[in-house]
Amino acid sequence: MFESFIDGLTLVVTYPNVLYLLGGMVLGLWLGIVPGLGGVTGMVVLLPFTFGMDPGAALSMLLGMFAVVSTSDTITSVMIGIPGTIASQATVIDGHAMAKRGLPQTAFGAAFASSAFGGVVGGLAMAASLPIALYIILAFGSPEFFLLSLLGLIMVGAVSGNAVSKGIAAAALGLMLSQIGYPVASSTPRYWFGTPDLLDGLPLVPVVLGLFGIPEMMDLAARRTSIAHIPDQRAENDGLVRGIKEAIKNRWLVIRCSVLGVYVGMLPGIGGSVVDWLAYGHAVQSSKDSSNFGKGDVRGVIGPEAANNAVLGGSLIPTIAFGIPGSGAMAILLSALTIHGFAPGRDMLTDNLDITFSMVWTIILANLIGAVILMVWGRQVAKAAFIDGDFVVPAVIMFIFMGSWLWIPGMFSWISVLAIGLLGYLMKIGGWPRPPFILGFVLGPIMENAMGITYQTYTPTEVLSRPTVIALLLVVGLVFFFALRSTRKKLANFNIESTTVSRPSLLLSSALALAVAVVFAVAISLALDWSPLAKVSPITIACFGLLAAAAVLLEDRAALREFSAARSAGDKTAGGSFGSFFQEHKRQFAIFLGMALMALLAAPYLGTFLAIVGFAALYTRFWGRFSWMTVLLYTGGIALVMHLLYDRLLHTPFVPPFWQ
Repeated sequence: MFESFIDGLTLVVTYPNVLYLLGGMVLGLWLGIVPGLGGVTGMVVLLPFTFGMDPGAALSMLLGMFAVVSTSDTITSVMIGIPGTIASQATVIDGHAMAKRGLPQTAFGAAFASSAFGGVVGGLAMAASLPIALYIILAFGSPEFFLLSLLGLIMVGAVSGNAVSKGIAAAALGLMLSQIGYPVASSTPRYWFGTPDLLDGLPLVPVVLGLFGIPEMMDLAARRTSIAHIPDQRAENDGLVRGIKEAIKNRWLVIRCSVLGVYVGMLPGIGGSVVDWLAYGHAVQSSKDSSNFGKGDVRGVIGPEAANNAVLGGSLIPTIAFGIPGSGAMAILLSALTIHGFAPGRDMLTDNLDITFSMVWTIILANLIGAVILMVWGRQVAKAAFIDGDFVVPAVIMFIFMGSWLWIPGMFSWISVLAIGLLGYLMKIGGWPRPPFILGFVLGPIMENAMGITYQTYTPTEVLSRPTVIALLLVVGLVFFFALRSTRKKLANFNIESTTVSRPSLLLSSALALAVAVVFAVAISLALDWSPLAKVSPITIACFGLLAAAAVLLEDRAALREFSAARSAGDKTAGGSFGSFFQEHKRQFAIFLGMALMALLAAPYLGTFLAIVGFAALYTRFWGRFSWMTVLLYTGGIALVMHLLYDRLLHTPFVPPFWQ
């Protein structure tokens, strides 16, 4: 086996394979930065180029590209608060907060060091776990998937800050929206309201981009400043080396989250979408002082980044050993293996063991080289935190809209982005945490599918007699205990004077709670006549959501009473005024309406291309007040990116203008 291990390294580093590895890495680094693209897009683009190539070179290019996407997506998450890929959702929470504090280089240093270590651990764990992989994979069935998803949901308190009840209500809303469309266990479509686009449910990428991207861009446009809330000269303690030192200081967290990433990644269909949340929750619950999480705690970057880079090594195990792809990217890799004459299974672990180990070495080398490249480049990237926001907004809006369009071509994707973006903005200014919403949205289908299969396949006695179920129940119980203790500590230390809560925001929060309660009530009434397998999940979620919404209303009412008492005692400014709240946010509403009108009204007539370019021109000229020459150069750059990237390279089906 050791000889095959060395042969695998030789396959990767010999000419010309090493050049294909570096070429794939360059593409992967870029794909991770652009919101909405990611590794699956890269796999689709590169696969045709591998036809006729040497198998070692083809696999080096594909895996080299995919391995570094989870490293470079940190840049988008930190700099603009938008997940570069689905695997970097949790990094947004503390990573973007660090950028706003003027510490983007520290966030990058910690993230890239953790990502490199996680990738190396993932590769080595893949090599070490191959002999025992079959037992691990076969031990996990639908009951275990349900419990693992439940474990992820228990992390809601960890990503809710002090607003735990609002976080639970947001998670319930995300779970409810995930119920739209056809369920796996029934032929009854749910909540589609006669709209065919909803039969497949709300699309994940437009939801993620809208929830995080639109509110951040509205905020940046309204502030008329850079991403960082402080001047460049005040960020003197920021540095890549400081971030690396933080990763070394928290090395045990890095190790634990890397191992977590490997073994969650082995589970088909669940790894990449949930592991960063599990790692973030673990980072919060295992820390002695969690008061800084959500405000720019570097541990909130280290944990998810170590875990999401380790996922690839874990997800390759079922793909190579059993031909079970756990994700879209692994399905494409499986196609590449088949095209080049390899059959997953025993042959990959015996006759073709050198090819298998070459994949291990590709993951290790790509993560190490990618981290070094990004560290060298990170100082220049971090300067973007101090660029005028008016230069940033139109370009990011273009990537948000085209990223969602690429996922599902059509106006429905833009409507989804804008609708979820408005919801995300109202949640943001109303004090509702957004990460629990996306956590519920991602986990909803996984939990329901696992529950449905378990109900139809196992008896209660069979479920409770499974050793893995017993072990996971113990883990869930322990995590729930620590989550409850952490939540109680947060609530005990909560001080309304130390937060940004105001009377207007509390009233908006209460209005959101009432609206959410109405949504849950309507959801129950619509589901009553459905088949049992179709209605049990949405009705359960809705009942739980109604309780959470009631808790939000009670907490908001108690906080409003505190402000009223302070005003009665003579503090006339307690809680702020409605006038100042409106002045603060009216510009953001104006920007949102401008985007909505541009996207939804102009695109069907002017076409997708001209609608985006026209928005960039209008924004830079009339909002940014740039000179006509700057507007011309800027919009020309936007048009060039759309033409070369989305039209020529990705063959995106644009809506043509009406005259064509």
